[in-house]
Amino acid sequence: MTADTLGGVWTYALELARSLAPHGAEVMLASMGSRLSGEQRAEARSIPNLAVCESSFKLEWMEDPWQDVRAAGEWLLDLERLLKPDVVHLNGYAHGALDWQSPALIVAHSCVLSWWKAVKKAPAPASWERYRYEVARGIQTASMLVAPTRAMLDSVAEHYGAASDMRVIPNGRDCAPFRRSRKERIVFAAGRMWDEAKNLETLERASHLLGWPVYVAGELQHPQGRMARPSGLRTLGHISSPDMAEWLSRASIYALPARYEPFGLSILEAALCECALVLGDIDSLRENWEGAALFVSPDDSQALREALEYLMRDTTRRKALAARARFRALELSSERMAACYISAYADLMAGRALGEETGKERASCA
Repeated sequence: MTADTLGGVWTYALELARSLAPHGAEVMLASMGSRLSGEQRAEARSIPNLAVCESSFKLEWMEDPWQDVRAAGEWLLDLERLLKPDVVHLNGYAHGALDWQSPALIVAHSCVLSWWKAVKKAPAPASWERYRYEVARGIQTASMLVAPTRAMLDSVAEHYGAASDMRVIPNGRDCAPFRRSRKERIVFAAGRMWDEAKNLETLERASHLLGWPVYVAGELQHPQGRMARPSGLRTLGHISSPDMAEWLSRASIYALPARYEPFGLSILEAALCECALVLGDIDSLRENWEGAALFVSPDDSQALREALEYLMRDTTRRKALAARARFRALELSSERMAACYISAYADLMAGRALGEETGKERASCA
């Protein structure tokens, strides 16, 4: 399994590896993007069925990445020859086009073209044409394409073409680390302050006239060096996973007016901690949280402020919405996610066996 170390894919990969253990699966995680932090390394070592092979190759969405992508591909093929896995699970696109001996599955967590359309309200510029080509080639070559929401799967098909076998497998989280403690008069959010997709600047504008404090966890420094200094928000910077769970357990409301969020693991964690959710009104979040959240137009700070004020005033409504969110979150379990992936892996392996018998690949759609 591949994973980058720079965002939510790392959390997803470790959660999936951990939840595959009861099924007897052993996972070799090939990491890219940057070297592991001490916290990441310790968390990976705590998972008995997981081993990590570490690299710092650039990812396909980074600036001028293609020499690194090629080198990473050679490294991954060497790992496959050494390990002889039953399935190759790719959490990126371009390496789907490699000459794998094992069946390869791609999971679409996000992509530049759908990000650009959602955030910039325009097609990605011509400078991303190489990226589009490499992603499309990977998707068309791989044996299966998975996405955590139907909205993301449809978006990938729109931008790069449909794959022969396309499936929705929602992400999941183990509920054990996430609990509801005594709720406080706190609004909480998580995300990089400079991330246009998370859209925390709209939350900042809405926060100035609120009666409750708004805390935000996430990096303040942009990769290019500039530092975000938001007013009206109480910024915590990067915090550990246990600290995040503690803040969520205390917060009454979780707000994320996202412009682009293919799934939203932080939202799931907040719901498990029984926070009332106020979210950006986009297809993927409606898909997961319809009836269990309030939705606002991502760029309407006035509507966001009014939604937050409404929940601050109405304790009964706030608690009811939080209870619905937790009920929905419990359905998005790590056990369910693992079972769906085991089924997908089994279909891939059956397809390979059939191909070996007949001399041709099996094509199937789900």
